[in-house]
Amino acid sequence: MIAKPFVCVLLGLCALATSAAAAEPACVTLRAGWIRLPPGAMPMAAGYGQIRNDCRSAVVVVGAGSKAFGDVSLHETTLVGGVSRMRAVERLPIAAGAAVELKPGGLHLMLMQPEVAVKAGAALPLRLSLEDGRKVDGVLQVRKVAP
Repeated sequence: MIAKPFVCVLLGLCALATSAAAAEPACVTLRAGWIRLPPGAMPMAAGYGQIRNDCRSAVVVVGAGSKAFGDVSLHETTLVGGVSRMRAVERLPIAAGAAVELKPGGLHLMLMQPEVAVKAGAALPLRLSLEDGRKVDGVLQVRKVAP
């Protein structure tokens, strides 16, 4: 009979730990996410916004995805020898209390193979994947011009 109360306490602690872990991704957010409306029927677009880490420790973004696009990846545009180059970013560390700007000419999301019509005013889903397995959901607003 001693084992039954112990099991109940253990299950209660497990449930508490699970709910705390589930709440933790809320400390990482995508703010002011947007997509510039691509001209015509382009098979790609770029996404921007701010990824904010209000967690108590650093996080690392290792991937992105969306039900609205077949392929989503993080890229960075740099100037090398006077030539603009774009490269994939596999890991994006963000310190505790810091934010990273995704903006034209710098870090951005490459949104390839649209699964839906990309129309001005649409709100398209985005999911960031963190190195520790957590997921962060956000929205990208489609706009004709930069905000």
